[in-house]
Amino acid sequence: MMARGGPATKRTDTAAMSLIDEALRAGHAPVPRSPTALQRVLVAGGGGPLGSALLESLLSVRAFAPVSVLVTQPTRAALHGLHALLWPAGAALPPGDERVGVIVFDRERHANGRELAFYRPEPADLPAIAAQWQARGVRHLLVVMPHTTASLPDALKRGLANLDEHAVAALGFEHLVFVRTAQAGAHERVSHPAQRLAHWMLSQLQMMVPQRDRPVRAQKVAQFAAQLAARLAHSPPGTRVVPPETVWEAAQVDDIASLAQRWLNGPAPVPAPAGSEPPAQP
Repeated sequence: MMARGGPATKRTDTAAMSLIDEALRAGHAPVPRSPTALQRVLVAGGGGPLGSALLESLLSVRAFAPVSVLVTQPTRAALHGLHALLWPAGAALPPGDERVGVIVFDRERHANGRELAFYRPEPADLPAIAAQWQARGVRHLLVVMPHTTASLPDALKRGLANLDEHAVAALGFEHLVFVRTAQAGAHERVSHPAQRLAHWMLSQLQMMVPQRDRPVRAQKVAQFAAQLAARLAHSPPGTRVVPPETVWEAAQVDDIASLAQRWLNGPAPVPAPAGSEPPAQP
């Protein structure tokens, strides 16, 4: 009868223990990161219907960690991964580590007190906000600019619309994208017969607007803007303008991410304003 516990058995036991040790070490080892590191993004305008939808979309694309949103009073972020950054009126932002910025101009809504805590940018503040963000370290900026349907001529839907946008483009961001999304006119109750007639005539004109220029649901706009923001830093540099018909197209397709990628790689950048600085390196 062969004796138990011979050299062969010991070698087998040693190999088994070695495999167990390796498995245990692997279980405690950190999970390898994805080749594409998560980005940090800074958002202004998270309190309105479009802004709140955009915050959720930025969190859902899983390209950003965390998502920082400007607030004007201390508040606690309700969503996991959302960081509230206090920015009192007139205060200077300290340097930060966000390289992507998103500014949303949105309608105000008074749903609850928490939404009132979000910083709400005004269109006239755009150059000042962009300059502060660039000083903070933002290199890739996305600006969502809703406009009343048919209020912009076709040339301005695809180019810089005013001096403020020219001023932002002159700052020299590596990537700058303006998203022009159509919105319906505000519904105001008027009592004077002449005003009611004027509103009725304007409503009839709205019906003549081409379908591709009509308003898109905030959720769809937010999903498309979030996909653009996620890919902005890895796209060809320059200043670009997303026309309303492209936003409308994004609301009709299932694969919004692919459309965002194709668009960022497609249109030629808007010519840089005279005297603008060269794009800053990340």
